[in-house]
Amino acid sequence: MGERRTGRWSERSRLPVGVAAGTATAVVELVFLAVAAMALAVSAPAPTVGRRVADLTRRYAALLLLVERRRLTRLLAAGELPAPVGAVTRRQIGYLAARLLPGALGLLAYGVLGVGVVLAGIVLLATVRGELSLVDALVQVVVGAVLLLLNVQAIASVAALDVRLARRLLGPGSRAELTQRVHELTTSRAGVIAAVDAERQRIERDLHDGLQQRLVALGMLLGRARRARDTDRTHALLAQAHEDVQRAVEELREVAWRVYPSALDGSDLGEVLAMVARRSEVPVRIRCDLPVRPGRQIETVLYFVACEALTNAAKHAAASLVTVEIGVREGWVRMRVHDDGAGGADPAGRGLSGLTRRVAALDGRLWVTSPVGGPTTVLAELPCG
Repeated sequence: MGERRTGRWSERSRLPVGVAAGTATAVVELVFLAVAAMALAVSAPAPTVGRRVADLTRRYAALLLLVERRRLTRLLAAGELPAPVGAVTRRQIGYLAARLLPGALGLLAYGVLGVGVVLAGIVLLATVRGELSLVDALVQVVVGAVLLLLNVQAIASVAALDVRLARRLLGPGSRAELTQRVHELTTSRAGVIAAVDAERQRIERDLHDGLQQRLVALGMLLGRARRARDTDRTHALLAQAHEDVQRAVEELREVAWRVYPSALDGSDLGEVLAMVARRSEVPVRIRCDLPVRPGRQIETVLYFVACEALTNAAKHAAASLVTVEIGVREGWVRMRVHDDGAGGADPAGRGLSGLTRRVAALDGRLWVTSPVGGPTTVLAELPCG
């Protein structure tokens, strides 16, 4: 019980300590900015010296930014802040200048708090000496309590302003965000092209090693039937040829579905996956709860994710049951495929990495959890829009 109280007190004391530390660092940053501004102004006529001064300014600014990040995350619980990438930018140095405002407000808040403590001491001393009546003392206590609450609220507001400035100015600017977005789109486009090429290679391999070989065997079987002189032998060969044709049609349909799931034209994702489950070698349990049918591209990507997960569960994991759950959560279409197999699936493998690129192309996310010994869980999330 004592440890819990100590932990709660430690958490509550972080905020005022963080604001007080921010006030102290603001003083240091004010001195740093003033010295850096004067040094840059003096060294402006000499370019070589100016570059040296600018390098030193960025180096010490990086140290101050590191101190601020640690203060914000450890004392003010600001969460994860963007880490510096490369050299310190003007935007980040601008943050050090903007920090002077919460530093000044924090100094004012603690100054008022100090004055309040002094006045409280005077009132207490006067009450002990009998210079104040009981009623006057109670009035002073009420007024002091109200002012203390306002002061505590002011400190909390200073902390909130401090965190907001950090999140706003330490993050990348609009130009940097645009550059990052272009890089992400370029990477995802290259990933989609690679995934499509890998899928084409797989289809070509399936056609060559599977369907083509079956059709060659079928041609040989029909040739034997033409040359057979025995009627019973001919009927047997034709019956076998008919079975091979049916298998070839099934294989051709599966290959066509890997290219494009045409069944989605007339049925929703849950119905199409139910058809896939009926052909699966492993029992599949499907629960699809989508209040509104998502876009066609999203359905197609989720279809491929489910099919790949079912194929892996049947061929490699020796699973006895696969569960597919599809729903909407916080603006994301979420599909979870779970099997009770042996696990050990490699997220960097050709099939799963291709799915990752497909999902990323639609600004989605894919996670694969498959420890050795199982179970395996594939989780895909795609934006509803």
